[in-house]
This record gives sequence, C-alpha cells and structure tokens, in this order.
Amino acid sequence: MNHATPARRALPALFATMLLAGGLLLGQTAAAPPAEAARVGTCNVNQLQKQARDERDRAAQLKRLGAREESRRAYARAEALERRAKQCAHADDVVAPPFPR
Repeated sequence: MNHATPARRALPALFATMLLAGGLLLGQTAAAPPAEAARVGTCNVNQLQKQARDERDRAAQLKRLGAREESRRAYARAEALERRAKQCAHADDVVAPPFPR
C-alpha cells in the first residue's frame, strides 16, 4: 500500500489546481466588457478638424497681437490636431469592419 501514497497526494493537488484555474478563467470572462463596449480608438474627424481650425484662428490672432511664442505653440497644436484627424480618417478607411454577428 506504500505505492498509493504519492497518488493520494498528487490527485487532490491536481484537482485543486484545475478548480483554481477554472475559477480564474470563469472570473475573467464574467468581468470582461462586451465587444461593443471595448471599442477603442473611435474619434470624430469633423470635431478634430474644427478644433484645428479654431486653433489656427487663435494662432493668427495671437500673431497679430505680437505674441509670437504663443502663436507658434498654437500653430503646433493645430498641426497636431490635423495630423490626428488625418490618422483617424486613414484608420477608418483601412481597418476592416468587424465580423457580423
């Protein structure tokens, strides 16, 4: 009966490990957000372009008032916003739509 002792130790440990792993997996799937809620990276191209235009107008006004450094920063922000809008538009065109349900 001495040969049964390792099996008596190993099987309960194996079952406990399986139950723990299964519980963790079940907990992860229950806590995961739905597919629609997990959408990341959606951006409004029109809003970004409008913000860039507003920032360019602000930069031009600052330049007229003589605030060169602030004007330069505003132009840089406008360029960044336009670049972001272009990236978003490109991503919308290139990325394939999700699989239908």
